[in-house]
Amino acid sequence: MSTSNRKIVIIGAGPAGLTAALELLRAEPGIHVTVLESSGDIGGISKTINYQGNRMDIGGHRFFSKSDWVMNWWQQILPAKGDGDQAVISYQNKTRSIPTQGGADAERHMLLRPRLSRIYFLRSFFDYPVKMNLNTVRNLGPVRIARILASYAKARLAPIKHEKSLEDFIINRFGRELYLTFFKDYTEKVWGVPCQEISSEWGAQRIKGLSITEAIKHAANQIRKNLFGGGQQQAVKTSLIEQFLYPRLGPGQMWEVVAEQVRQLGGTLHFHHKVWGLQRDGDKITAVQAHDAQANQNIDFAADEVISTMPMRELVAGIQPPLNAEAQRIAAGLQYRDFITVGVLVRKLRHSKHSLPDTANNLLPDNWIYIQERDVKLGRLQIFNNWSPYLVADEANTVWLGLEYFCSEGDALWQMPSDQFFAFAQDELVKIGLIDKADVLDGTVVKVEKAYPAYFGSYNEFDTLREQVDQLRNLYLVGRNGMHRYNNQDHSMLTAKLAVENILRGNSDKAAIWAINIDDEYHEEK
Repeated sequence: MSTSNRKIVIIGAGPAGLTAALELLRAEPGIHVTVLESSGDIGGISKTINYQGNRMDIGGHRFFSKSDWVMNWWQQILPAKGDGDQAVISYQNKTRSIPTQGGADAERHMLLRPRLSRIYFLRSFFDYPVKMNLNTVRNLGPVRIARILASYAKARLAPIKHEKSLEDFIINRFGRELYLTFFKDYTEKVWGVPCQEISSEWGAQRIKGLSITEAIKHAANQIRKNLFGGGQQQAVKTSLIEQFLYPRLGPGQMWEVVAEQVRQLGGTLHFHHKVWGLQRDGDKITAVQAHDAQANQNIDFAADEVISTMPMRELVAGIQPPLNAEAQRIAAGLQYRDFITVGVLVRKLRHSKHSLPDTANNLLPDNWIYIQERDVKLGRLQIFNNWSPYLVADEANTVWLGLEYFCSEGDALWQMPSDQFFAFAQDELVKIGLIDKADVLDGTVVKVEKAYPAYFGSYNEFDTLREQVDQLRNLYLVGRNGMHRYNNQDHSMLTAKLAVENILRGNSDKAAIWAINIDDEYHEEK
């Protein structure tokens, strides 16, 4: 079916919205594609923020996917740079070959980067995910290890019969003691509510394939090999990939280039256009209404098809005539978790046995460090030097850190003035022994609304809401906030791809879109 005379309105210029725009324009030259973005930035939470020449990746974005389509799509936009024709990415004891270009554009390419994420707890570093090895035993001590194993055995012998919450989900798989040690406090730091109030569905989506039984088997096998030698090393299941692709100047570089291509193919991007209404006639959206903040006026955009990445709570509230009272109530009860990143530029980290050798700034090797310490609010720490050296203005002599705080709009953290928050964040790094305050050079505070759709509030009634919204034949919900689902960047792109295919084929069945990020095939770990 030709769509060249139809008007497609896309709400949001993040990965899902821009993927949809480019795929539509590639498939149907001359199609009318309009992208409405409420901010002045490209990339949504996958944008790159430039502060005094030091670039911040909000939340950390690895460019790796189990989808061949996504991997190829990224490399069409920004090729991987390398010395030969091929590079090999290793992950989960597997390898994946990717084409590389030695002569790639000096500015526009992707780097092949090593991955290391660890947990910082009890002022010590643990493997992420936690592994049953000598480092873990030393850090936790034999008494706590014994309690963890006994608790795990109890959970396997007498599991909770009806998993109603995330707490039930984790205890059944790891035992109460490990849940209390490594899961409970950090999860509640992230979400701001008790684990008993979070749907078990979140665990089913985000915690895959980790097994204490297999960890114990692997540890025993390693001990046997160390003592007696011989034997084949068994493959270890892990949720880590050991290498990934990464744009030279951060994730925003990918989406800025995509936006350029959208414009070159005839698409229109409107910034500072916040969508506040969707007019419908029966089961079809006929127009999208947005406020142009720069001109201070409302504008109606006629629409034959609409692809939305805006938060569902706001989307449903803006539909006129409104959906039924039940759908409105459920949508109004959807909740979100907000996010603050503090960029802290330091001369050096405090020296430790984990510091990389031959570095004047005592650099740690990690991309991410999950801060499990109970005496600080800090949730996660990024070391931007290790994502790409080009993110740091003076990479040789400074360390550029991203301190990540999970909060809710209006709470004490969110309302704290930026100068106070910056001082507070520095003090927390000093408190847990990672820096000396005298080494702090500069920094900035960035707030991100609705970074994480929450699996509590009215979420347990979400299927009823979805059924109502899906009855609007020409409205397609994609992306993280669009679907109120904890999608990764590649999942968001795949939902956009399927929405485009539906539009091109005249198919209003959205089941395949909602299947993304549900089945194991979409996850790194299995």
